[in-house]
Amino acid sequence: MKLFLLLGILNGFLAVALGAFGAHGLEGKLSEKMLATWEKAVQYQMFHTVALLVTGLAMQKITSGSMVSAGWFFFAGILLFSGSLYIYSTTQIKTFAMITPIGGVAFLIGWVLLGYAVIKHI
Repeated sequence: MKLFLLLGILNGFLAVALGAFGAHGLEGKLSEKMLATWEKAVQYQMFHTVALLVTGLAMQKITSGSMVSAGWFFFAGILLFSGSLYIYSTTQIKTFAMITPIGGVAFLIGWVLLGYAVIKHI
């Protein structure tokens, strides 16, 4: 439980910092398309930061392997989805953009597992 809360806190901090860096440090240095890609990475990182925090808090009431797996899938999704978009937007190496959908699938699996754990507990 504490681990997912800490990962959520760390990712929340990073999402805000990376968002500010994108808005102030990368403006004029990246194309509009690549800046929008950076912003998409920040947006999804923050959405799934909230998912990590919810997972950590829900673990106080629901102890299940599905809940733990959901947290790890959310974290992996942040690394793969947002991480690949951060790198792609600054390097424009298309190989990194090909990793992004794997992160998206990790997010989806995390949401399914979270839902399953909640429904199973009710």
